[in-house]
Amino acid sequence: MSIRYPIVPNNITVHLGKPDDDAKNVTVSFTNYIGNVASHEIYPTWPKNALIANIYTIISFTMNRIYNEWYRSKGYNFDITSSPAYDQMYVENGAIYENIGDIVDDIFNNYVVKNGQIQPFFTKYCDGRKITCAGLSQWGTVSLANQGKTPLEILKYYYGKDISIRYDAEVGDSTMGFPGYSIGLGSAGNPVLAIQRDLKRIKQNYPAIPGITSSVGIYDEETKEAVLKFQEIFNLPKTGVVDKATWYKIKYVYTSVKKLADLYSEGLSKEEASFLYNDTLKYGDTGIEVEHIHYFLDSIAFLDNDIPRLPTNSIYNNNTITMVKAFQKKYGLKESGIFTYTDYNALKNAYNNILRSFPSEYKEFIDELYPDYFLTKGTQGEDVKRFQKFLLAICKFDKSIPGVRVNGIFDDLTEKSVLKLQNDYGFDKNGIVGPRLWKKVVELSKRKP
Repeated sequence: MSIRYPIVPNNITVHLGKPDDDAKNVTVSFTNYIGNVASHEIYPTWPKNALIANIYTIISFTMNRIYNEWYRSKGYNFDITSSPAYDQMYVENGAIYENIGDIVDDIFNNYVVKNGQIQPFFTKYCDGRKITCAGLSQWGTVSLANQGKTPLEILKYYYGKDISIRYDAEVGDSTMGFPGYSIGLGSAGNPVLAIQRDLKRIKQNYPAIPGITSSVGIYDEETKEAVLKFQEIFNLPKTGVVDKATWYKIKYVYTSVKKLADLYSEGLSKEEASFLYNDTLKYGDTGIEVEHIHYFLDSIAFLDNDIPRLPTNSIYNNNTITMVKAFQKKYGLKESGIFTYTDYNALKNAYNNILRSFPSEYKEFIDELYPDYFLTKGTQGEDVKRFQKFLLAICKFDKSIPGVRVNGIFDDLTEKSVLKLQNDYGFDKNGIVGPRLWKKVVELSKRKP
């Protein structure tokens, strides 16, 4: 399990106006944005501790908007607006005071959190003269700094003693948003876990949504039924598939019911931000995602001499690194030997191209190739039918297998047979067909009765 802490982005997209204004968007570096806002909302002559406290609030407010995808979950294509009525004052190409810029460079990847929570705290604030609010007073920080209070003491004065600073947060590209592809039966990974986590919490406010018991990050029939009901409640097309519109509606409702963009938030705990799958895979990693990329790499290497075909298992080892580097080189990716989501999408595309244009001399083997998704109860189609044919061949010599109907529907009988095979051959008993089980079933199906 790994905790997915918020990542400070390299860049941020700002809408130059109110959310619905017909105004342009500009993408600027995160540090430029923070320095610009600070230079137009506070005075460079203020005491340094007041400046630092205010810049922390600007950073945390911004991070909260980005982390919760506050605007993107509402259908906008930007992260924040330049309107102080909604967000913070940003002036396109505005000057940044030198001392403010220096402070920003020092602390830009630090943000405020509530103790026990991981999301950037919604640091509501106002100027304290023309406008007052329940959060921080910008002018009030000057008096507190002159009293000798530290930046953290100033923040605690306004937001409570149960806050702290998360220092040196990771900087890079966020992996929390829509993954770029629709998610349905058989999908797996952290995006599925995020959907399942969000729907479980939303169910507390919308009890008509069916429960989800799975905790392995595989999109099963339960998840599909919960998504269908969510789509019905919120007037989305009832497909049972999480496309971009459904993903962001789930995100928006989840943020709303937990009040993640509120001064008095329910918060997001470390447990809720823990995920089974690593965002990157490297030497020494183990698990189902490693087995997945081994299977796909081996299948591609079978037909592509540019990628060496080496022995692998469930551990990311030196052979994995060699094959991954060769794959990355072949497909114009960064040759790091470390496997990322970008690499995974390229790998799936390459594998699907093999399925679509399999060489004629190997046509007899094409049915033995695993599809690029898990088979689980409720899945339908030709891939299920192929798998059921292998199961039927096994049933001819192993009478302990419950049986199978070759109907292209992953039904109760198919699940029972899968569970029996998993029990007999040392697999996790979950009724789900992944690449290792598929490969084993193909091997078993070739035995003589």
